[in-house]
Amino acid sequence: MAPTIRTATESDLDDLTRMNARLIVDQRHRNAMSALELRERMVRFLVDGYVAVLAEIKGEIAGYLLYRLETEVTYIRQLYGADAFRRRGIGAALVEWVVTHHHGGAPRLRMDVLIDNRPAIEFWRAIGFQDYMLTLERELGDRSGPSD
Repeated sequence: MAPTIRTATESDLDDLTRMNARLIVDQRHRNAMSALELRERMVRFLVDGYVAVLAEIKGEIAGYLLYRLETEVTYIRQLYGADAFRRRGIGAALVEWVVTHHHGGAPRLRMDVLIDNRPAIEFWRAIGFQDYMLTLERELGDRSGPSD
């Protein structure tokens, strides 16, 4: 069954916060924000121009996508599919909704994936995304620098 997709409203903040917390756990992200901090951050995202869309099946929230229109790209910040709806096309449907209804004329979609999140990388590639950039970082606690 194809999901119904709609723009989230303020009344959806609790659901968005809950799903965002689950997304952090699922992708093994190091974000340690509390539920309250995640809610406040989601409010800031929405005030700062991000749009959240929800996928629903038979009135149950199946997932969400958070994106922002930028000059050269439509940037997808978060995509989450609820456990009960995984591998049923929810993520692809949300992305296609953005492409069809609200990409703002930007020539590209862009998003980031944690390097060790193989399932997510495979998902994004399967729906047409291609590798573009690799971001590297070094923990500041490691002051040893490069070895000789």
